[in-house]
Amino acid sequence: MADCECLATCPFFNDQMADMPSMSNIIKARYCTGSNVHCARHMVFRVLGREAVPKDLYPSQVERAEEILNA
Repeated sequence: MADCECLATCPFFNDQMADMPSMSNIIKARYCTGSNVHCARHMVFRVLGREAVPKDLYPSQVERAEEILNA
């Protein structure tokens, strides 16, 4: 499977994680390479579009993503 289509422009990695490359690589390996079905950011992106993804939403915040989607 290919990398997430959002990875190159993801504000989470390019803004919030820019100063933490080691942690960023761990998170990318889990949520962005291969399957991205467990990424909270991608869940919101897929249903509501890029504009609806909060900048401070972490990939692991699936419950928060579900709240956004159910609102």
